[in-house]
Amino acid sequence: MEQSWKIRRASLLAAICLVATASTRGDTIVLKNGRRITALSVTQEGEKITYETASGTLTLPRSIVDHIERGTVPSLDTTTDASALNLKPPETEAALATRPPSSSEIENRVIQNGEVDRAYVDGLDQEARSGQALANQNAAMAHHVASQFELAHGAMDPALEDARSALTYLPEQPVLLMDTAYLYLRRSEYSQSLDYIERARRLVPEDPEVSKLSGWAYYGLNKLDLAVAEWKHATSLRPDAEVEAALLKAQRDKQAEEQYKENESSHFTLRYSGASEPSLARGVLHTLERHHAAIESELSYSPPDPIGVILYTQQTFADITQVPGWAGALNDGRIRVPVQGLNDVTPDLSRVLKHELTHSFVGQKTLGRAPTWIQEGLAQWMEGKRSDLNAGALIAIYKTDPALGLKHFEGDWMKLSNAAAAAAYAWALANLEYLIQSGGMNDVDRILDRLAAGDPPEAALKAVMRCDYVELTHDTVQYLRGKYGN
Repeated sequence: MEQSWKIRRASLLAAICLVATASTRGDTIVLKNGRRITALSVTQEGEKITYETASGTLTLPRSIVDHIERGTVPSLDTTTDASALNLKPPETEAALATRPPSSSEIENRVIQNGEVDRAYVDGLDQEARSGQALANQNAAMAHHVASQFELAHGAMDPALEDARSALTYLPEQPVLLMDTAYLYLRRSEYSQSLDYIERARRLVPEDPEVSKLSGWAYYGLNKLDLAVAEWKHATSLRPDAEVEAALLKAQRDKQAEEQYKENESSHFTLRYSGASEPSLARGVLHTLERHHAAIESELSYSPPDPIGVILYTQQTFADITQVPGWAGALNDGRIRVPVQGLNDVTPDLSRVLKHELTHSFVGQKTLGRAPTWIQEGLAQWMEGKRSDLNAGALIAIYKTDPALGLKHFEGDWMKLSNAAAAAAYAWALANLEYLIQSGGMNDVDRILDRLAAGDPPEAALKAVMRCDYVELTHDTVQYLRGKYGN
């Protein structure tokens, strides 16, 4: 989702620039229901009406169109004195001072010395108070450029604030609506994102990006039927490898869960195999709510929308997730747990649920930027594990080769062997245990916040703890020696 949206975002500034053009030389499509659609140009091809907008080329069936109102473009033929078109009045200093800025000037002025020039943006905001259309467009463009810059630098809150500010000036601009929806998606605020997507849909109903973003929002809300329908529609409008991959995954989930029962609580939506006892489902929800309150208190954060939970048989879990045999559960946005043979929540299942729920909190709090070692280390800590059983082995590994303790900081853990995965999990827990014992959960919170702001993992660690990965490994081993002995 992120990569394709970056490509789309490259044309957003140009799209806003077209607003002024559309207002002077556009065509208007009048639908039979009375709705009017302003376009840059409109053509009819058989039973389809094709029109150009700031959001791209879109189509409508001819059957719903009442008529098309053509815009007017000044031409030499209608000018009484053609030579007058080549004459330009002299530009006095006063005229230059009051001339509205061009789009390229705004783009260049908003970012100065590696940061947003807020004084310049505020000036355009002041001009927009006049209510003039061009002033509104300039202010919208400035906030949009600022939003792009903040997003590129990982500053999600300012990016969203600027995106919403841009919409106050151009509230019916589909590109800005979808841009804001995308930012809410990145924050895992799926319901909020849908509000903006639906506003865009009313303006550009056949834009494939609308259906694409809708699919992600519905998938995040665990509404598989709607996600599948949206992604199917998106691929019918335009081929998209990313959407096709997401669609296949959602269809597999949907097929596996077709006969599943459903239950829900304040913070969770649960689906479970008919082979599971309803009492187990209720127990899982009760346990998850208890863990939710505990993790919320520890991390000073709460996911904005309900979290999906799926209880599988062992075989279905293996077939659907395709994870290595050492993985006892999975959190890929939804908590997936095999519970075959259980009639109630056992202590082991409770720990697994808390472990996986921690992933949801950390993933959403950091906007998906937490590295695996932080995710797995903190999840193990939250479920109650400590390093007492592995301390001796980790100290011995460090004595033999200190660099071996660094390997788990990078790479894809799903590709690790059983032995390598066990070592990586042990190091991750030890690292987080040391961080928490050293500076408390407040320091971990600060690291997570810096990750959310876009800091690389090692830079976030260094900013808070004043140490890099090599120093963290050394300090962790010293902690293990002091806490658990050699």
